[in-house]
Amino acid sequence: MKKNSSIKIVIVFILVCAASCSVKKNDFVERVKIALRDTGNKVLLSNGDSTSLILPVKELKTNIYRLGFNNTLTFEPNNLVVALDESFESAGLPEDYRVEVIQCNDNEVAYSYQITEDVESTIIPCSGRYLPDACYLIEVKFLKLNDELDIFKTIVFSLIFLIVIGFVFFMFKNPKIKIEKPLDNDVEKLGSFYFYPEQNKLVKEAIEIALSKKECELLALFVERPNEILKRDELMKKVWEDNGVFVGRSLDTYISKLRKKLQADTSIKITNIHGVGYKLEIK
Repeated sequence: MKKNSSIKIVIVFILVCAASCSVKKNDFVERVKIALRDTGNKVLLSNGDSTSLILPVKELKTNIYRLGFNNTLTFEPNNLVVALDESFESAGLPEDYRVEVIQCNDNEVAYSYQITEDVESTIIPCSGRYLPDACYLIEVKFLKLNDELDIFKTIVFSLIFLIVIGFVFFMFKNPKIKIEKPLDNDVEKLGSFYFYPEQNKLVKEAIEIALSKKECELLALFVERPNEILKRDELMKKVWEDNGVFVGRSLDTYISKLRKKLQADTSIKITNIHGVGYKLEIK
């Protein structure tokens, strides 16, 4: 009797987990559609078009989505890159995706690029040249998403593992980090954060947040001049040009990463000053 009860409990748990996975996927699809429509609106507005309609976003395959317009348009690819990055960040979508701008008349790719969490693997061809006035479709493919089957297999495997070894608690706790009293020449107070430029890290409430070398260099420039506009050319020159290396959208990608690491404090904000540069706003 007890055995049958246990089996029923396991079956119910599996069904609940499967339903939960389905709900999460539906939520993800809706967030993608909202973000793509927002992107389409930004692209049209950057082209001075406030009347053209954005067609319904279509899910072509798992993790592949298409955005279309009812009229022809022309736009500078860089505007698409920035608009898509901002919309996806606001919607909390993954950072690994590939974008293709397809010509409606022959299905040829007019422009494409790839964004990855690893900045050095990001591929964004040179921009600056407007695409000719034509009908375009924008397709986005997310590169690192598990489908429902993989999630379901993981859940089933976990349940079998629990049945075999019994009831086990897994507790993941971040070890508390003791913070030594900061030295004036070694740390900068940034809202509720302590910024250690020499150690490439931020500390907030005993939690360390690691910074890459370039993230640290960028943040140091902003901290030196809070609430001031830093021009894109100045930032690129100081962080990349001296090393003889600059990759297309690296600056915007690193800014996006810094925003995420600072988002725990709403009094700090890195603002994009369109066409000029960025500003670290501290309330």
